[in-house]
Amino acid sequence: MDDLVVVGAGPYGLSIAAHAAGAGLSVRLLGRPMASWRDHMPEGMYLKSEPWSSNLSAPDGRYTLADYCATRGLAAEHGTPLPIGTFSAYGMWFARHAAPEVEEVTVTEVTPQGDGFRVRIAEGPPLLTRTVALAVGVMPFVHLPPPLRDLPPGHYSHSSGHRDLTRFAGREVAVLGAGQAALETAALLAEQGARPCLVARRSRLNWNTVPQPLARPRLRALRDPHSGLGTGWRSWVWSELPWAVRQLPAATRERIAATALGPAGAWWLRDRFERSVPVLLGHHLHRAVAVGERTRLGLTTRAGESVVLDTAHVIAATGFTPDLGRLELLDAGLRAALETVGESGTPELSPGFESSWPGLFFAGLLTAPSFGPSMRFVHGAGFTAGRLVRGVRKRLGARDPLSGSTGEVQYSRGPGPGGPPGAAAGHPKTYPR
Repeated sequence: MDDLVVVGAGPYGLSIAAHAAGAGLSVRLLGRPMASWRDHMPEGMYLKSEPWSSNLSAPDGRYTLADYCATRGLAAEHGTPLPIGTFSAYGMWFARHAAPEVEEVTVTEVTPQGDGFRVRIAEGPPLLTRTVALAVGVMPFVHLPPPLRDLPPGHYSHSSGHRDLTRFAGREVAVLGAGQAALETAALLAEQGARPCLVARRSRLNWNTVPQPLARPRLRALRDPHSGLGTGWRSWVWSELPWAVRQLPAATRERIAATALGPAGAWWLRDRFERSVPVLLGHHLHRAVAVGERTRLGLTTRAGESVVLDTAHVIAATGFTPDLGRLELLDAGLRAALETVGESGTPELSPGFESSWPGLFFAGLLTAPSFGPSMRFVHGAGFTAGRLVRGVRKRLGARDPLSGSTGEVQYSRGPGPGGPPGAAAGHPKTYPR
């Protein structure tokens, strides 16, 4: 039986596995490495974050993005956007050098078994493990506006569904959204011969400003500090103090996860977008109908006026909604038994990223309502990997949940349907400190 199985081999999964191996745990890493970046982003996209804040995490601090670029004679400079392809290649390089071997298998089910878990895979016999870390990325949580869901599949898609946008050359495409994915997708469509139009509920588009130099006078740096999520004290708090975010009330954390660092375009994209993409701002989508091979969108302005937009295709760049209910690979009874953050549908987590089910850990987007918006970005992988592996080690040391000998907080919980091992009446559930 393994100590830890990591499900997902993106930046979070790779970083967790690297730290687990460095801690001497027997760990298996399952998934397609860097799948979201390699398979679900159009060619021509760039990394929005700065290279120095886009590192995967190894326990010794090596194998940074700058290290990879140096080996290839590439520039990884502050204020210079880096192609997504370069970042994907960096992740693959990190996987070869810093992480255990990635097993490219499809995980179909994670189910409790005894004091651990059974992990079913499509390509072979199930695995048994004492703990599991789910680092499944964003793809299970694709969000589509309700009016699109009744359209025939060929009439609409999500922005994450495209590796190559050249298929839309010569066609009209309505792009829904106001964030970086929407803005960059629309610009790329225009540059590849399509006729895009951006439709957004917001009355104005937000654009990030050109980043300030890393080397600045001390007073300027103090007034507007750099952080992994941008400049300014608010961004610095989200970036550097996720442990403090977790101390806040659940309702506050939910609000922060939903509203902090809202939609905005990268400064280097603005000219490309504004010279090639028409926009309909302040328009709300309320209806979508297939008319032959075309799609008719019913829009409403803020003033209540109705607008009809006919288009050949709709691309919804409308983000991702973290929700345990959509994590179908996780046993349904286990999912139903998990404590959640308020009404968010995301797991309530210990300081070590452990859920209320002993031995089940989460990483990435699902953890944003627990630790804040940095969990939506690559930058959060470093904080997550170290903390989560320490949480796993504590859990592995807690073989007897009644002993109280491993420095754990204990509290009682009555039984629930499909409750975790040791959660029957009178048995404590434990969280590592």
